Amino acid sequence: MGISSKKFNIVITSRQIWEETHLGSNIRDMARVLSQSHQVLFINDPLDWSTVISQKSGRAQLRSEFLAKHQGQRLIQDGANLWVLSPESVMASINWMPDGALYDWFNRYNTKKIAHEIAAAVKKLGWDSFILINDNDMLQGFFMKELLQPKVAVYYLRDNFLAVDFWRKHGLRLEPLLMEKVDMIASNSIYLANQAARYNPQSVYVGQGCDLKLFDSTKIDKIPADLEAIPHPRVGYAGALTGLRLDGALIETVAAQRPDWQVVLIGSTDDSFPVERLKALPNVHFLGSKTPQQIPAYLEGMDVLINPQKLNEVTIGNYPRKIDEYLAMGKPIVAVKTETMDLFKDHVNLAENSDQFIAQIEDVLQGKQLSSLEARIAFAHEHSWENSVGDLMNAIETRFFPKALPKK
Repeated sequence: MGISSKKFNIVITSRQIWEETHLGSNIRDMARVLSQSHQVLFINDPLDWSTVISQKSGRAQLRSEFLAKHQGQRLIQDGANLWVLSPESVMASINWMPDGALYDWFNRYNTKKIAHEIAAAVKKLGWDSFILINDNDMLQGFFMKELLQPKVAVYYLRDNFLAVDFWRKHGLRLEPLLMEKVDMIASNSIYLANQAARYNPQSVYVGQGCDLKLFDSTKIDKIPADLEAIPHPRVGYAGALTGLRLDGALIETVAAQRPDWQVVLIGSTDDSFPVERLKALPNVHFLGSKTPQQIPAYLEGMDVLINPQKLNEVTIGNYPRKIDEYLAMGKPIVAVKTETMDLFKDHVNLAENSDQFIAQIEDVLQGKQLSSLEARIAFAHEHSWENSVGDLMNAIETRFFPKALPKK
């Protein structure tokens, strides 16, 4: 967990957008922490024609507002050692194509345009070499190593995107090939690191970073009124309410079998989540989406926090950052057991089925807890971005920039 002793130039490519401020982002947090010790150029995800034309996602509008804020400048400085490049090139929308040689030709054509802009920005910054970190993008990032010729190319594997149709179509073929050709793979979960090691022996686990400054129960003055109106005991969840990741049937079972418990759900929903079925239960409460600044006060008002995660290809290796946020508030937690959740077993009650899930909530409400409030908070703060980034950079430095041995 030490800090790298050298200062590097780092280019980060990602499908995340820098101007998004309402949602958390691993890679934006990582970029900011990296910039405390290194020089970082973050490549804003380029727009494609479907995004520009349809306007449905609102991303084109966000990008337009971001550029206007910076007087139309594509390369801006957003910190002492941090720059953001918003590419001017608009990508051809090619995911609809059949997988194979034609797709690869257009993909390389797209990437070449972005690589040209990145190279120009690197030259403008006066960098003669750099480390490339590809944030889990096996599609637009597939040809970046060849086109940019970085000193070291790192693939940051933080999620199993192949479980999602958009990524699976071409990624099922491309991701293994990409993992084979990069210099190192860094993963935020042991499960993903083990999966990556099948394709590249330079696969390392760097842990997960979390920014927990907001999650401090001593700073909470009062419980929000909409939560205060709900009686105890409150069984709470805060996060995206999506059927891909959350087990709506498990939540329904908990609420139906224990009508004396109030199940409180905080977050935005999608079409795959069984909202109407759950709303039919009088003890299930949807409080809607809250800002990151509001979330801690809601967590403070819960008696037990839950992570009713669905077990599938998406979640099996996923690191649940919300668990660290829950723990930082000192709250007792019940969660579905996964390989990644084993990391939390000394502080989080892990259940393998609905009966265990309900029984463990009952235990918590009766005062049976695995660890103390202080121990939970301390454990959460071990998972800092400083520690994760330190492990990442030490892995890069020891493998590719070893210190010269002293002469005998």
